[in-house]
Amino acid sequence: MRVLSAAGWGAISAATLMVGAILAYAFKPSPRLTAIVMAIGSGLLIGSVSYDLVADAQLSLKLPLLAASLFAGAAVFVLGTRLLEKSGGKKRKSLKPKPEEGETSNPLAIVLGSVLDGVPESFVLGLSVLHGGVSATLLAGIALSNLPEGMAASAGLRTRKWTLPKVLIMYAAVVATSAIAAGLGYGLLANDDGTIAGVVQTFAAGALLAMIADTMIPESYQVEREWTGGLVVAGFALSLLLAAALG
Repeated sequence: MRVLSAAGWGAISAATLMVGAILAYAFKPSPRLTAIVMAIGSGLLIGSVSYDLVADAQLSLKLPLLAASLFAGAAVFVLGTRLLEKSGGKKRKSLKPKPEEGETSNPLAIVLGSVLDGVPESFVLGLSVLHGGVSATLLAGIALSNLPEGMAASAGLRTRKWTLPKVLIMYAAVVATSAIAAGLGYGLLANDDGTIAGVVQTFAAGALLAMIADTMIPESYQVEREWTGGLVVAGFALSLLLAAALG
């Protein structure tokens, strides 16, 4: 049953992609609002990486292995992103939805890009259930990071004449993948002594940090400029408050 619970949390965290898509089509939120949510979500995720993932992994991993796993996660994310960019998934988080002249989008690349963002998050979210319950700060950070991604990407797809049902079907595949990843995060490591779990946590942490630095903060800064840093710190502070309140 706890495997199903972990899978359910993974699906919930990714479902905000679909919420973002609905908001983009129904209300056409401004790039500024999307940037604010993205910056706060970045801070929440940084807090989760620091206190939920790396801090836990330090209990079971020696520092050299921890650092190597962090770098490996970042490297896989960066290389995967570069490949997807060449396939048409370059601006899946862009807050400027209007396509440039000659620009094309590959739906499969956008889906794979969202999976690349979401699988490490969901896998570790499922892993957190092993420690007695889902991590509230990690869940909030993932949900808030997915919301502006869904809003920004869907706004861009709307300008390319995609229908809302088509976008929702695309993101439903991402939600299903995230649910499976969260369930695997719990099921595969239920009997682990902590070593493999620690490697997985730091690998995912590296991928998340690379994603934040590579896409979320730069996209937010394009709109919010000097306010971005304060919003990121506000999100980080919120992650500490959530950890204190729910820990």
